[in-house]
Amino acid sequence: MRLIKFLLPVLAVPFAVGGCGVLGLGSATGTPAPSASATPAPGDGWTIYAAGSATPTPKTSYRGSRSPALPPVSFLPSPPEGCAKEWTVDPVLIPLEVTPGAGKLTVTWPRQYDSDYRITAVKQTIVSGTQPPYTWQEVPAGDGCTITATISGLASNVPYIVWLDAPGTGHERDGTRRPYSGRSAVVYPL
Repeated sequence: MRLIKFLLPVLAVPFAVGGCGVLGLGSATGTPAPSASATPAPGDGWTIYAAGSATPTPKTSYRGSRSPALPPVSFLPSPPEGCAKEWTVDPVLIPLEVTPGAGKLTVTWPRQYDSDYRITAVKQTIVSGTQPPYTWQEVPAGDGCTITATISGLASNVPYIVWLDAPGTGHERDGTRRPYSGRSAVVYPL
């Protein structure tokens, strides 16, 4: 068994190095045997070549004015017709503008989906015990771009935050609620 394991590689090496020339089937110098030829014998070829002529490279001709390099760009939508102010509506809160007056606050916000509204002004003073109740003021939906309401009967130079509720704003197609509330920063009536 040892002898076969030894002789097998010894005999395989000459075949690997010399190829068929070891058996005398080819020439030892590397030239082709008499039966092989460097040029094929004439006859029908399996590749057919058709004579033709080169075609010129197409050239682009420009007539008139060239088109711009970039297409026209449209920016953020402008406010609807007749609206003097463009509002940025947060996905959560309806923006409010509060103008202080003598014992009153005038509140303006963008109309939201034909919803009715209610607003209130909540005092921001420290009160121990139960907080005083606040009164909601009902505001009907308007026809314009903005809704304006005035909260009166407020104490002068007292901090307030205005809350807005729009319960009828509805839902988006994906089921999320449209903005239905808003609040202001701290404001002081004059």
